[in-house]
Amino acid sequence: MNQEDYAPQDAYDAVPRSADGDADADDAEATRRDTDEAESSRASRGWWDRNADEYQSEHGAFLGDDRFVWGPEGLDEAEAALLGPAASLAGKDVLEIGAGAGQCSRWLAAQGARPVALDLSHRQLQHALRIGGDDVPGPRLVEADAGRLPFRDASFDLACSAYGAVPFVADPVNVMREVRRVLRPGGRWVFSVTHPIRWAFPDEPGPEGLSVAASYFDRTPYVEQDERGRAVYVEHHRTIGDRVRDVVAGGFRLVDLVEPEWPEWNSQEWGGWSPLRGNLIPGTAIFVCERD
Repeated sequence: MNQEDYAPQDAYDAVPRSADGDADADDAEATRRDTDEAESSRASRGWWDRNADEYQSEHGAFLGDDRFVWGPEGLDEAEAALLGPAASLAGKDVLEIGAGAGQCSRWLAAQGARPVALDLSHRQLQHALRIGGDDVPGPRLVEADAGRLPFRDASFDLACSAYGAVPFVADPVNVMREVRRVLRPGGRWVFSVTHPIRWAFPDEPGPEGLSVAASYFDRTPYVEQDERGRAVYVEHHRTIGDRVRDVVAGGFRLVDLVEPEWPEWNSQEWGGWSPLRGNLIPGTAIFVCERD
């Protein structure tokens, strides 16, 4: 990719931005209510800026510095090859959306790809700078919203997202269309999200998380809000059918839907994910899409 193909935001000053007045976020109240794209984006930026340090501290060892993991089950792209065989990635321009600290992009760079790691959170990208070294080529870092990608049309060969952006936006079709716009014809778009069936169960790793507690068909967003009613965390639920329709409406062809099984080697709990639940119900859905 040429330098002029993208316009990175002014993201890398030494002082992290504040979370837009989210001082009361620690006392957030959980609820289900409607929320629009602007509120969802603002809440996501603030939440990840506030929680990036804790997230990387808690999950960094599992994610690794340069490992491409699709979800808490531990499905590794080196084995799954959902973007294509590792040997085929050399020289490819790849966009990672919701990249966090850029672990997946760093793995892509090690395969000879030219990755761009995009994230909404300034603090997450600071962790990407912390982890990255000068001894090996790393990804380019861009701070931007997934619904407004700052790249020219047909800038990338591949795009990917491991639990990034898609579950947190109110208008996923817009994200799909933006990804399609920046992909070259024949480009592949692979993204993972919490498996939609999980929304019917309590987010608990033990036996209490195995009984249906809500309607799978209730699309009302999950919102944590401060004492003034402002959202400080938002996650949007879509059924499997909704996700498929979003992909198609965004101009993609769905070529595979992967539901990783929980492997025997993985004994960790990650929030509501656990070996107990993972052996009984799916926790992650991975959509493999192609741009015609």
